[in-house]
Amino acid sequence: MKTLTLRRPGIGLSGLLLRIFAGLMVIWLLAPILVVIPLSFTGKKSFEFPPTTWSTEWYHNLFTAPEWIESLTHSVVIALLVVVFAGVLGTACAFGLDRGVIPGKGLVRGLVLSPIIVPVVIVAVGVYAVFLPWHLAGHELGFVLAHTALAIPFVVISVSTSLAGFDRRLEQAAASLGASPWTTFLRVTLPAIMPGIFAGAVLAFITSFDEVVTAIFLSTPTTRTLPVEMFETINNVDPTIAAASTLVLAGTTVIVLLVLVFNRDVREGE
Repeated sequence: MKTLTLRRPGIGLSGLLLRIFAGLMVIWLLAPILVVIPLSFTGKKSFEFPPTTWSTEWYHNLFTAPEWIESLTHSVVIALLVVVFAGVLGTACAFGLDRGVIPGKGLVRGLVLSPIIVPVVIVAVGVYAVFLPWHLAGHELGFVLAHTALAIPFVVISVSTSLAGFDRRLEQAAASLGASPWTTFLRVTLPAIMPGIFAGAVLAFITSFDEVVTAIFLSTPTTRTLPVEMFETINNVDPTIAAASTLVLAGTTVIVLLVLVFNRDVREGE
């Protein structure tokens, strides 16, 4: 009796060329970013590449110079507050758009997502014009409010995606067993959409931490974020900028990896 053996087809020439092209594109996109890493370890006060001498002086300067420490602290504190505000407001907005009966829902959704559609310079000018009479320019609360408005759309998109794939019959089953609407939300709906909320919170943190245009309008000599400090120092030959860029790159990579691991664990738990 003959046994039928299934062979896995090869990738072929076209598949090989496609992989080579994709690899070259990845290298093309990552090369300018990865160049920053060796520059942060240069032993000279220059942007010469490749470095001829090596040192950790610029990392020491990043964590000891008052202006860098203050800007880094402001960025972290503001980003964490934005995560809280944008996470709560964005989740509530996504839930309302998904479940609520709202006249002109498409228009409302468009308005909510407008901060990522309208050019950021226009948003920054509008924020500055509104915040200036309220004395919020140069205040951490002004940064938090502005960055929250910019981050909410990412939370809405992420949570809306989770709600779109959620089986609402689970809520009906919980209600039929006597669960109240609040209990159903906490015990059934919230755990199911938690990956979307977590991803939205991560995007909110990155949006706030990396934002520079609006922050430039709101900054003062005593209150500025890390991206603004980097932007103000770019005219000086100071490799501390490369060290700060490497730190941001490493932090963003770790956060993205944590999101991937969290979502994988959630899928495996299901």
